[in-house]
Amino acid sequence: MPRLSEVIAALENLWPAQRAESWDAVGTVVGDPDQEVTRVLFAVDPVQEIVDEALKLGADLLVTHHPLYLRGTTTVAATHFKGRVVHTLIKNDIALHVAHTNADTADPGVSDALAGALDLRVTGPLVPDPSDPEGRRGLGRVCALDHPLTVREFAARAAERLPATAQGIRVAGDPEAVLRTVAVSGGSGDSLFDHVRAAGVDAFLTADLRHHPVSEARAHSPLALLDAAHWATEWPWCELAASQLDEISDRHGWDLRVHVSKTVTDPWTAHAASAHPSPATPLPTSASRPPTSSDPLGAPN
Repeated sequence: MPRLSEVIAALENLWPAQRAESWDAVGTVVGDPDQEVTRVLFAVDPVQEIVDEALKLGADLLVTHHPLYLRGTTTVAATHFKGRVVHTLIKNDIALHVAHTNADTADPGVSDALAGALDLRVTGPLVPDPSDPEGRRGLGRVCALDHPLTVREFAARAAERLPATAQGIRVAGDPEAVLRTVAVSGGSGDSLFDHVRAAGVDAFLTADLRHHPVSEARAHSPLALLDAAHWATEWPWCELAASQLDEISDRHGWDLRVHVSKTVTDPWTAHAASAHPSPATPLPTSASRPPTSSDPLGAPN
C-alpha cells in the first residue's frame, strides 16, 4: 500500500499547488505523511456529512474541491462545525487534501468534466493560462455542440445530465434561440462575462449568477445564460479526478479503492415554482414540490 506522501505527490502532479489563486487554500489540510492509504473518497465539500461518509466507508484519504478553511482560523475547537470536521478526521486517521482553483485551471480540469457531462466538445480554455505554452490550461472552457440545439433543448440536456438539485437550471434569453457554441465554467462564473463575449459563443452555462451582472450581460448581447447549482457544476470533476487517481494507482500497482461521494451537499433543499400571473391577477400561494433537475422552462427555477 502507498504512503499518504506518495499519493499526495501524485495528486500534486495533477493539480500543482502553485497554480492555485493567491487567495486560495489548497493542499493537505490533515494527514500523517507516513500513514498507509488503501481507500480514497472524492467529494465537492469537506462538510461533516461527507467526513462521516468517509469514516463509514473506511477511507484513509478524503479529497475535496472546496477548501475547509479558506480564510484561515485561530482555532480548531470542536465547538465549531469546522473544528468538529478536523477532530473527526484526526481521530480516525483520515487525511484531507484540497484541489480548488488549481483543479479549475488544470488540463483536464473542472470545466472539462462539466463539458463532458453535457456532451460538449472542448475547443479551448475560456481564460487561457499564460504560463501554458500549449494553450490548454485555463479557467472555463469554450465548447461546440455535437449538433445545434435551442436554448430550451440545451437547458433540458443540462437538467438531465447534471446531478439533480432543488434549483434545477435557470435560463436568461430566448428559449427558441439556436445554439452551436457554448462556454462553460464550473462554480461561480459571472465575473467571466467579458471573456464569454470575447469568445463569441451563443450561450454560457455556469453557477451563482446574480441579478445585476445577468441584466447587464443581457443588455450587451443576445447571449443566452444558463445558471445551474454551484455544487452540480463541480461534482462531475469528482468522477474525472477519481478516474485519474485510478489510472495512477494501476500504473504503480497501488491497488487503491477509489470512490466518489453521491451525497448531495448543495445547500438548497427545496423549490417552490412561481406561476405567471398578469398584473391584475392575485399572486398565488406558494406550492412546494420535490427537488428535481428537470423543471420545464415554463416554470422558472
